[in-house]
Amino acid sequence: MARPGVQTGELQRKAIMAEKYVIGVDYGTLSGRAVVVRVSDGEAIGSGVYEYPHAVMDTTLASSGAVLGPDWALQDANDYVDVLKHAVPAALLEAGISSADVIGIATDFTACTMVPVIEDGTPMSNLAEYKNNPHAYVKLWKHHAAQPHADRINELARARGEDWLARYGGQISSEWELAKGLQLFEEAPEVYNAMYKFVEAADWIIWQLCGTYVRNACTAGYKGNLQDGQYPSKEYFAALNPAFDNFEEKISHTIGQLGERAGGLSEQASQWTGLPVGIAVAVGNVDAHVTAPAAKATQAGQMVAIMGTSTCHVMNHDSITEVPGMCGVVNGGIVSGLYGYEAGQSGVGDIFAWYVNNQVPQKYFDDAKAAGKSIHQHLTDLAAKQAIGAHGLVALDWHSGNRSVLVDHELSGLLIGATLTTSTEEIYRALLESTAFGTRMIVDTFAKSGVPVKEFIVAGGLLKNAFLMQMYSDVTRLPISTIDTDQGPALGSAVHAAVAAGEYPDVNSAAEAMGKVNKHIYLPNEDRAREYDKLYSEYAELHDYFGRGTNNVMKRLKKLKREVAE
Repeated sequence: MARPGVQTGELQRKAIMAEKYVIGVDYGTLSGRAVVVRVSDGEAIGSGVYEYPHAVMDTTLASSGAVLGPDWALQDANDYVDVLKHAVPAALLEAGISSADVIGIATDFTACTMVPVIEDGTPMSNLAEYKNNPHAYVKLWKHHAAQPHADRINELARARGEDWLARYGGQISSEWELAKGLQLFEEAPEVYNAMYKFVEAADWIIWQLCGTYVRNACTAGYKGNLQDGQYPSKEYFAALNPAFDNFEEKISHTIGQLGERAGGLSEQASQWTGLPVGIAVAVGNVDAHVTAPAAKATQAGQMVAIMGTSTCHVMNHDSITEVPGMCGVVNGGIVSGLYGYEAGQSGVGDIFAWYVNNQVPQKYFDDAKAAGKSIHQHLTDLAAKQAIGAHGLVALDWHSGNRSVLVDHELSGLLIGATLTTSTEEIYRALLESTAFGTRMIVDTFAKSGVPVKEFIVAGGLLKNAFLMQMYSDVTRLPISTIDTDQGPALGSAVHAAVAAGEYPDVNSAAEAMGKVNKHIYLPNEDRAREYDKLYSEYAELHDYFGRGTNNVMKRLKKLKREVAE
């Protein structure tokens, strides 16, 4: 008869052996991260990161050194495959498990990020005849050079009374498929005509994993204008440009629902990753939308803000309605059975980084180093000492344009109130506040449209800034919960991998078991909220003055900048 301790140890060993795992791969702007996640409870047990060798090409094209125009942002699709080759094996090694225990893999991507490909899925930038053509490369989500095309798209849609426009808050963004496709068609017809499909990177990487091209319902709806099973009409495309009438052929394909199995891992992908052939590969998804299940935010009224270089706001609601400036509403766009709404801010962390990299005197860096702090933490601590409104400043958070609620990337940043006595930390605080005000504008717009936000849940790198989180709670008068993991999108992808592998019946149940959230960590302070109201009223007035056509100086300056660059 076995001793009790021995028996217990054997049971634990067998339990460990019986555990199943999935891998979530999160493709960010500068790197890709793979995370090994335990299916039973969502615990991350190993990760690996791979930085893209080509990063973001926004000034020159790597292959030729050719200068890119203003607002371009390109990537090399080969970097995405390299993530599979490096980050996935590294994550497995750190986890210390057998690859045989992995039952599924899923990925998420920034969107809208577009890859022009030939029929076998090869990126056109890999072809010798196109390798020096910028239009043959991936157009990243932050590629805003198609704004003039977006303007025409919106003007024509309004003039024709296109009913799909209302599903996007009345404005189509330059970031999305249609604007990028029209720019490609008109500026590089040789690439466009030779292109088989214009593919979301979220779907392209799934194609590489399982050998099957499946277009995910999320990006098709939010970024590709697919509503109620229909794209904009051929007549509409022809009205933009007669030869552009075939655009639907370039983007349409079989739609896969979120959490579904796209296929099994191919032999080639198995060699790249070290994972078993045939394991489940989930339909592709977007980083923001997969984060909602990771934060257990699958119910109506829970807004998830993924706060990093930019912020994407996603929320479920039980009905469909028009919200001005939203980035789209899609049936099942986040989870099945609810309408998924999306909004966002084009610049948040990027604004703070720009300020630090270009405007902060060396003394602050020296002081931060002496105090053992990062420069951002040092500036935050200094900013936190100020009374609300003491700096006499208001800023507009449009350094990368405005995604919501104006949907206009011709807009630019603004700081007003600066004097010869204005300090570095005062400006830093004004920039922090501007992003909080931008979020309040989104929250208020949703509420006024009958889509109330009941809880604000934060994921992403900026949740580590406690001062900023409290500011957001005070400014919006909402309780703020935080995701309880540093790997929000990767965990969300892992949730979908578990569903695709058949371990859970749906995303909601998988999210409940595997999601991680800390409830109501920050609560609004009414006294501070009233003080922020004073600044917000000034922000709102400037927002409408510069953003709604009263003074288009920002757009005129952007136009002048492009003309000088030509």
